[in-house]
Amino acid sequence: MTNKIEQLVIATVGFFWAFLLWFSTAAFSPSIGAFYGLTTGQLALLASSAIWLAPPGRVFAGWAADRLGAHNVFAVILAYSGLMSIASSFATSYEVLFVERLVVASAGVGFVVGIQHVAQWFDEHEIGTAEGLYAGTGNAGAGVGALVLPRVYGTNFSDAFLHLGVVALLIAVVYKWRGEPARDAETAATARRNASLGDTLFVWTRYAAIGLMLAYAMSFGLEIAMNSWLPSYYAEGFDGAIGDLGFAGTAAVQTAAGTFAAVQSFNASLFRPFSGYVSDLWQRKGWTPYPFLATERAYSPRVHWLLTALVLIVLAMASLTLAGLAGVLPVSVVVLAAFGITVSFGTGGVFAIVPVLFDERPGTASGFIGGVSTSGGIVYPLVYGYVPNIHTGYAVVAAVFFVPFVLFFVWAMRREGDPREHGIGSASRWLSDDGQSPSPAGGDD
Repeated sequence: MTNKIEQLVIATVGFFWAFLLWFSTAAFSPSIGAFYGLTTGQLALLASSAIWLAPPGRVFAGWAADRLGAHNVFAVILAYSGLMSIASSFATSYEVLFVERLVVASAGVGFVVGIQHVAQWFDEHEIGTAEGLYAGTGNAGAGVGALVLPRVYGTNFSDAFLHLGVVALLIAVVYKWRGEPARDAETAATARRNASLGDTLFVWTRYAAIGLMLAYAMSFGLEIAMNSWLPSYYAEGFDGAIGDLGFAGTAAVQTAAGTFAAVQSFNASLFRPFSGYVSDLWQRKGWTPYPFLATERAYSPRVHWLLTALVLIVLAMASLTLAGLAGVLPVSVVVLAAFGITVSFGTGGVFAIVPVLFDERPGTASGFIGGVSTSGGIVYPLVYGYVPNIHTGYAVVAAVFFVPFVLFFVWAMRREGDPREHGIGSASRWLSDDGQSPSPAGGDD
């Protein structure tokens, strides 16, 4: 008999492999760059391209999960990205490879499908931990790619792309076979019913949803930017230090750089379930330390935990720049490890709130918040690659993007009333008068 643990496992395995597909290009970026003679700027563009299809793709995939069922949508994503990964192993030019890997990278849109899937099976008091386990374990795919793939395949990225694609097809079959859309027919029907254009526009125009999207842009959007960028960063920014450690040649440098890069990815993944648990803990304890944020909503403690995470991310970005400018590789790696933990606090904190705040529209909300936010993964690597000093990009991103994001999040979450009533247009403007208005998430206006 189908149960929620089985569905959590299916969603997690699917997302793990989707994430591995997504960032397998980054794992081989030094060897791809050497093979095709790419410049640092071109490597930054290649890193950025992994995210190009994520913003619109996640928005659509989240809506489709509500409308068609997560098991159907995720199976399709794994199937087409697996087939394209296989095709990319036979690419005859860099231009063909670039386009095919662009499509493969869209496997990352599966994240919001799994978020919706898990939300349809777990209750509010355990949602933070469940979503953290799903997303954290799945995110580890990037770290596995950076750490394992270069060691197994060396510079032979074609064989790696082939084998990854074949496994993706097998997982797609299992997801379709064993996956169920929700714990009961009524839950699935509610999600389908609330997947109209009006419901979508309602979510997109809520200030709280925008604030959560920005919070995810400076946590997960940052994480995927770093997954794409870090192998190139360490290969270029610490080439002398890596050479002093005895790594010579493209394959050796790629392995070393991938190992350092994996530190961030593994910590961002492994601590994400912990962040979800901490969000649940703050919720149970009723901790609301910040007087400028709402304290009366049923989920207010989760908002306060998330703000703590966002502040830590800003501080970690500044620390990365300082460590890079100091030119001490061990210090940079230690700071990167702490950085990964702060990122996990942000990612876990966001999706401990989203399914609670938008419980009747989990896919649509996850698609918007988890989709538009990935634009950061496009923009940040370009900043990193084109600032005059390769180490200063982190501080630039923190000052130009993250500080304003935090301020908007605080502004959006400061009201004691239901935040879903605050946005561009009222709920009654976007939603039909058939009982579909947002249910209160604790407290009264």
